[in-house]
Amino acid sequence: MAKKNNGKGHEFMSEQNLEHVYVVILCGGGGTRLWPLSRNKTPKQFIELVGGETLFKKTYDRALALVPQDHIYIMTNQEYMEDIYRQAPEITSNRIVAEPVKKNTALAMGVIAGIIHVQDKDAVIINLASDHLVGNLEKFKKTVLAAADYAADHDCFVSVGIQPVFPHPGLGYIHRGVRIHDDNGTSVYQVQGFQEKPTSAVATEYLKSGEYYWNANLYTWSSKVILSEFKLLSPILYTHIQNIMACIGKSNYETCFATEYANAPEEAIDTAISEKTKKLVVIPGNFGWSDVGSWNVVHDEVAKDEAGNALVEREAGADWVRIDTHDSLVSVGRKFVATIGVSDLMIIDTPDALLITKKNRAQEVKKIIEELKIKGYKELL
Repeated sequence: MAKKNNGKGHEFMSEQNLEHVYVVILCGGGGTRLWPLSRNKTPKQFIELVGGETLFKKTYDRALALVPQDHIYIMTNQEYMEDIYRQAPEITSNRIVAEPVKKNTALAMGVIAGIIHVQDKDAVIINLASDHLVGNLEKFKKTVLAAADYAADHDCFVSVGIQPVFPHPGLGYIHRGVRIHDDNGTSVYQVQGFQEKPTSAVATEYLKSGEYYWNANLYTWSSKVILSEFKLLSPILYTHIQNIMACIGKSNYETCFATEYANAPEEAIDTAISEKTKKLVVIPGNFGWSDVGSWNVVHDEVAKDEAGNALVEREAGADWVRIDTHDSLVSVGRKFVATIGVSDLMIIDTPDALLITKKNRAQEVKKIIEELKIKGYKELL
């Protein structure tokens, strides 16, 4: 097929396929490990954590670099609608799908695929999480559009697996198999399997082998392939998705949507589809990816002084005097902070809560959320 170069880096995407490519931004998560700044009502994707823009806005701008504005859809939760409109006011309501209740990723990704499929039977969907960072936009564009091109022309769907740069025990891993395709420097591999959050020792072995990629849930699929996989592998979920699709354009759509969503089971896309399917392939991604899921990652991403300290100044007037302080992060509003003789601390202050944790235990902040639920501190969640 002829390739198209429209000045946006699409020369590696066939013109015929490009017109059917859509981007779905998934932003229904709560970001509990970034508590106390990230809360149910103000989740991490709508907070300015790094670089002066929210993670959602950064993701939306990446989507605009891939497809036209009217090919971008948002899958979110009803309580985040105001945030969406505030940060992307040009998005029309028909391209925002709001869950009435949170039901994990399988239902959300299946429903939005079904909605787009009703509009375009040849749709190819790139799914982007709203809380990821990308360092090299050009490499990112080349990789995900190559994934979309491959998904459009083959009876499969594609995961972009992130080339690991250190043994991360907090992520799932994709084990690649044999190489089945290579074009313009992009290789496609069969998937041997998934491994959930290994120990540090096992993650080190994965890194050494060169056969494993971080699973970032960067899925690209044609709508017809993913819907057929739901029908085959998760028939109960598929029934609810199909019922919603059948109501599109009818007067009872909103009631139908709410009812089907409420009655559908809750399951992650990995266990519902990815770990069962025989149609998944993986393309390696090496574009400076990070999942901003905890305060240690924020510390890694923001500017630091010569001692490795980072001040995240959320309001004018914040200041930090540090004496014999190393490799630490302070996130405050209009407040003066002083530290002496400490290292590897994450200090996050809000008007009603203060978090202090060692950097290497920042992943455990979600345990605090569980304690708050047990103790009935609903106002802090």
